Order: sequence, then structure tokens, then C-alpha cells
Amino acid sequence: MTAISSPAPVLAGLRTANLLQLVQAVVVPFLFKLAGAVALWLVATSLIRMALRILRRTFVRTHLDATLVTYLINIAGALMRVILVVAILGFFGVQTASFAALLAGAGVAIGAAWSGLLGDFAAGVFLQLFRPFNVGDQVRAAGVLGVVEEIDMFVTTLTSEDNVRCIIPNSRIFSDVIENYSAHPSRRLNLFVQLDHSADAARAILLLREGLRLVPNQDPGREGTVDLVEVNDRGPRLVLRPYARAGATRQVMDDTNRLITDVLHRHGIPVPRPPQLAEPPTG
Repeated sequence: MTAISSPAPVLAGLRTANLLQLVQAVVVPFLFKLAGAVALWLVATSLIRMALRILRRTFVRTHLDATLVTYLINIAGALMRVILVVAILGFFGVQTASFAALLAGAGVAIGAAWSGLLGDFAAGVFLQLFRPFNVGDQVRAAGVLGVVEEIDMFVTTLTSEDNVRCIIPNSRIFSDVIENYSAHPSRRLNLFVQLDHSADAARAILLLREGLRLVPNQDPGREGTVDLVEVNDRGPRLVLRPYARAGATRQVMDDTNRLITDVLHRHGIPVPRPPQLAEPPTG
């Protein structure tokens, strides 16, 4: 009697053959495409960086403003990367037309959810158009005082006087008061001096005025002044108003404060002393 063979090995062989066909028909081509996409991404990213460096050098040679150069470079880099992503999707066989429609729909949804970012972007465009300040200017924007380091698509970066990096959304800057301390070649400072009632205010004004002329980095076209602004319950109150050159504000302020201390001490001009608290009786 002939033995009937089991169908299990036959079925296992069929499954293995189908699996091999699936791997050859789907997995292997996908892996090749994936490797090609990774290689395309790496090569294209390097080419984008090279193109941006060449573009930056071209802008610099044409003496384009540094603020505008950085802004244009950021926009160009973002557009190139979007084109690269679309090209990689097309390499995988994704229909770019349908992807563009999907991207447009996603853009509407993202725009509704991230309206603040769109406001920052629009404010960044207006900052580039109206140019209330440039890179390197000392400004007070959104309540922050510092030197402008970069104006990006969405944010502006300032470095404060105590060397803190401050990143401010463009919409906050554009919707608030902007004070540009570098817009003019000089800036007037106001430094107050409180004298005692017994002090000779006229003599103090003459001495301080003579010393103020020796403070360096003042605007040669605008002479600093020393005036009596008021007489309060403590005595005469003077104000020194030097005109510091742009970029030398802190140095002129510090030198003028040292001048005030030196003149008052050297010529014995009295200043009001703080009130003494009466000590409670003992015993």
C-alpha cells in the first residue's frame, strides 16, 4: 500500500517562494529607493549649503545690507529644502500634484493653528521694508535694551548690555514702541547731581562745565551743558547733559560720573547727607 505524503512541506515551500517573490518585487526595490533618497538628501543638502554660501558672498560683494542678506538667505534656504522634499517624494513615486494640494490644505490648517507665527513672519517682512533698525544698532524693542544681532523670518535677536542673548518675536517688536539709539550720530545723556543748601551752585556749574569738556567721545558739533533744574528741600539740583557719540554711551556716562565725584570732592562742594536716625534712650 502506497503512503500518502503530507501537504505541509509543499505549503511551506509555496509560502517561502511567495515570500521570496515579495521581497524581490517590493522590499528590495524599496530599499534601493530608500538608499537613493538618503544619498539624494545628503548630496542635495551639501549643494544647498554651498549655494547659500555663494549667494551670501554675492550679496556681500554687491554691498547689500547685512540685515537684508541674512533675511534673504533664510528664505532661499527654506524654499530650496521644500523643493528637495518634493523631489524626494517624487522619487518614491508620490504624485507631486496631489502632494501640492495636500500641502496647501495643510498650510491652511497650520496657518489657522499657528496664526502667531504668520504674524511674526509678516512683521519680519515689514521690518525689512521699513527698516526701523539695522544689525549692529542699539535699540529698545518690546521692553528689551540691546544690540541687534540678527533679524530672522520669525524672530529678532538682541544682545543686552549684560551679554544676555534675547530672542523676541517680530510681531511683539513691530506692535510696540521701538527706540533706536543708533539712528543719530550722537545721544544726549542726563546725569543729575544733588547739592546741599550751603553749596555755591554757580561755582559748581562752572567747575563741572570745565571738566565736562575733557570727557572723550563727545559729539564735537554739540557742546554738553550743565544747568540748574530745580531747588528742592535738600538743595540745588543740577543736570549734566553731554552728547555721546553712537557706541560710546556707556563710556561717556561712566567718565562723567567719575568727573562729578572728583570735582565735588576736590573743591569741597557739599552734598546733602542722609538723615541720621535718633538712637533710643538707654536705661
